Amino acid sequence: MKNMRLLWVRSLTVGALAVLPLAVFLSAAAPQTPATPAAVSEIVLTLDPAQSIVRWTVDSSLHAVHGTFALKSGTLHFDPETGKAGGEIVVTATSGESGNHSRDARMHKEILETPRYPEVIFRPTQVEGKVSQPGASDVKLNGVFSIHGADHDLTALVHAELTGERWRGTSKFEVPYVKWGIKNPSNFLLKVKPVVSVELEMSGEVKAAIDSRGGSPRISGR
Repeated sequence: MKNMRLLWVRSLTVGALAVLPLAVFLSAAAPQTPATPAAVSEIVLTLDPAQSIVRWTVDSSLHAVHGTFALKSGTLHFDPETGKAGGEIVVTATSGESGNHSRDARMHKEILETPRYPEVIFRPTQVEGKVSQPGASDVKLNGVFSIHGADHDLTALVHAELTGERWRGTSKFEVPYVKWGIKNPSNFLLKVKPVVSVELEMSGEVKAAIDSRGGSPRISGR
């Protein structure tokens, strides 16, 4: 009886050893499901006020007037797939200057009324075009431009270059200030055109927000 039990145990052991290589082979041969890469839900661009500036030009019957405004803060975030965007770019209206004290004083007091409206804000809503990362891109940026207490739809042309964690770019658009209800500074001696050309020089950081759950790219936080 004891010999029969020993024989039975040996038989089981040999059988197990025979099956083990087959199990290892089948495991190695089984197709592996590749890991799904995390989806980029949005790209976030921050603006560095110290490395950004707003330049403006308005033509008149005598000569073109050039000036600047200082950038207060800025963040743009957008879905790279759908182009849906958010954030805001804030300009300090009280910083506006053209190099002529009396002209600037009138601009702040009578035209822009900056003591009452100290900020100009652009809130992006949609990016039209593909943003390369890294690389250079030319896109349109649609949004709402808030100036002198009123909101207006605005489309800006943007050239951006993204490299690693930094980006720089320029944006151009026109402000039809008279059409938007802002006073025309013209007088009987000087005729000023009712449109101001604006160009932003921008620089800042790039951040890619990852959706850890996979799924569809989304913009959050709005």
